[in-house]
Amino acid sequence: MSALSGSSPRRREGIRRFAPTVALLLVGVLAGLSLGTSLLVARQFRNQALVASQVYATAIGGLNDPDADPYGALLDLSARARELGIPLVVTDAEGRITTSANLPFDPTAEPDRAAALLADLDAVNPAILTSVGAVHFGPLPAAGLLRTLAVLQALTLAVMVAVAVVAYRSQTTSRRDRLWVAMAREAAHQLGTPLTSLKGWIEQLRGDAIAPAELADHLDADAEKLHRVAQRFERIGNPARRDPVALGALAEKVSGYFRARLPRHANAIQVEVDAPSSGPVIAGDPVLLEWAFEAVVKNAADALQGRGGRIVISAASLGRFAEVRIHDDGPGIPREIRRTIFEPGITTKRGGWGIGLALVRRVVEDGHGGTIGLEPTEQGTTFLMRFPLASGT
Repeated sequence: MSALSGSSPRRREGIRRFAPTVALLLVGVLAGLSLGTSLLVARQFRNQALVASQVYATAIGGLNDPDADPYGALLDLSARARELGIPLVVTDAEGRITTSANLPFDPTAEPDRAAALLADLDAVNPAILTSVGAVHFGPLPAAGLLRTLAVLQALTLAVMVAVAVVAYRSQTTSRRDRLWVAMAREAAHQLGTPLTSLKGWIEQLRGDAIAPAELADHLDADAEKLHRVAQRFERIGNPARRDPVALGALAEKVSGYFRARLPRHANAIQVEVDAPSSGPVIAGDPVLLEWAFEAVVKNAADALQGRGGRIVISAASLGRFAEVRIHDDGPGIPREIRRTIFEPGITTKRGGWGIGLALVRRVVEDGHGGTIGLEPTEQGTTFLMRFPLASGT
């Protein structure tokens, strides 16, 4: 039982892996058949046009030639009409079959079958009545080819839709799997900073190199950081709150957390804030906005690792909007990925999953109705965030 249950997922995985290839082959075969049928239909119509033109030419020639034999001209017209391939049956005034053309059997030898055939022909096209009887005729031979072509095209369309559905589901599954992995990596990334910091404070505690009161403040900050990380992942899928948030004060809070944890001696990294007092006030979710600020600052700090430099967080109001710029004087972002830097999976870090800035854009744009982008700068990188100011500010 376990072997069967284990083979079923593998079988489904194999089918899912080869389904697009098989579907593409079917599309190719059906497309080839459809093209072949189209060529046959085109050739049939071309031949029918030629025969019809010859019939017309024979009729005109017979009418305009005083020496022409009228019976010969009529026989010639009859022969030309037979070449069209249309099933024809001529009956006299009593309904007896006098002549026929393009039938699969001899109607005079099989009267019962001939009567059924006449009914079928009249069901397709009304008989043409003449002074001596009637002419019963069926559809053009190309009609069957047209129906075949329609069926083939419908099959081709159905297979193409199936291919699209399989490809979409496969891509969606792949993206969902990558997103789950990326979210797990982002969770580890978010937890990594306070956990590393806690280990450092524990070493300080063992070495008795820092005052207990100061150490308690740092430990409390890291514990609070872990609590906020848990809140962030809880809120990321819910509507953002609309609390008054002073962006200058929030920038100072984020910078203060990083100042105590970034290198201050070899390859020192300085974090500075440029904002008027507490800064412009917007309506937003302080937990998610802090996450967005930290993610950009963390990326800037990673870009400066091993070389040192400055990170400046500035906040100001401009008209009805608040603007926040986070600038670093690092190596900058390569030009080839600047347009896609906020897409999931785009990263400049080795081993990165490219989910941080994608979440930042979600927080800024989807959660707070703002915008985020890269601002041109001569050196380093500048991220510009714009938010609507809170009403009354």
